[in-house]
Amino acid sequence: MADLVPATGTVHWIGAGLSTGSGLAALCDTADRVLLWHRSEERAEEALEGRGLNGRAAPRAYTLSALAAELAPGDVVVSMLPAPEHAGILAACVRENAHFACSSYVSDAVLEQVPQAHEAGIVVLTEAGLDPGIDHLFAHSLVARAREAIGDTTPASYGLTSYCGGVPAVPNDFRYRFSWAPAGVLNALRSPARYLDHGAPVTAERPWEATRRHVVDGETFEVYPNRDSVPFVEQYGLPAAWTPRTFVRGTLRLDGWLRAWEPVFEELKAGDDTRIAALAQELAARYPTTDADRDRVVLAVSLDVRAVDGRTWSGGYLLDLVGDDEDSAMARCVSRTLALGVGHILDGSLPAGLNRAAETAARSEKWLGELARSGVHFTLRVDQ
Repeated sequence: MADLVPATGTVHWIGAGLSTGSGLAALCDTADRVLLWHRSEERAEEALEGRGLNGRAAPRAYTLSALAAELAPGDVVVSMLPAPEHAGILAACVRENAHFACSSYVSDAVLEQVPQAHEAGIVVLTEAGLDPGIDHLFAHSLVARAREAIGDTTPASYGLTSYCGGVPAVPNDFRYRFSWAPAGVLNALRSPARYLDHGAPVTAERPWEATRRHVVDGETFEVYPNRDSVPFVEQYGLPAAWTPRTFVRGTLRLDGWLRAWEPVFEELKAGDDTRIAALAQELAARYPTTDADRDRVVLAVSLDVRAVDGRTWSGGYLLDLVGDDEDSAMARCVSRTLALGVGHILDGSLPAGLNRAAETAARSEKWLGELARSGVHFTLRVDQ
């Protein structure tokens, strides 16, 4: 492997959508130079003005070729574009020896380029947002605390649940507020989900059909599994001597969401791509996201361990934030976490190759402390 390419201090932030919040401003404080790439230079200027960042970041009109032409070895590229765009951007980064960061799940197309990036000394930071991102930090911290209390070699069973959702701060009839593209929300519901229940893998072809009640801090929500939870058993470092009772990563919604969305589910069952694309536009128009309303983000991660010798350990993290005049709760959580990760690329503390947020307990604790100091507040409960 080549030595880690030293960061230049220049950050290229691509996109200024719903998830671009005060993290961009934080990078303007820590990076030597920030460029905001948007659909046009005018739109980039407007986005900077709206965030009070005029003169602190330079506007650019985004095309992949224009970005590549400005990249220097050691620059950091932050992609806030949809996940299918990441592979092409990462390829440009590898060619130019620039680091890459995003908040999305790792795609196969990105994974294919990781060995080349690793050999070149380039950092590929992924899953560094809210979910995925902060949920990983919570899980790593809980698992480390439980391992210290129970021991890696002690036979035990465990249940780990991780539920996250963006909801309206003031509940509406639809029981939802779009914090990302409606088409993405609908298509996520069309993807099967796999998780562990009573120690066995379960697949929900229609995730919403696995919805159940879930109480968080005395409040009842509705939750359902999302994507494939099973690979995270290994990623979170759960000991081989422990067997899972339950392991599920999923989505959280307001109580009443399942009933409110019944007409949407009927459309999803039909599976007509054209109709679902049109439905996404209809829902966006019917339930617009405006500056007047406020969003709320709830992330609850819990771990319960029961050892065969009678010892038990349980703990949980709860993040419950409401947006404000500066940015939405969703944008704050995603962008500040991503900015924190980019800061660690800039200071050289992240290794070359693939990084999914902070992948060790020690690093997770460090990031959690930094997040709390940046205004992303949460609570930890431990019962022994």
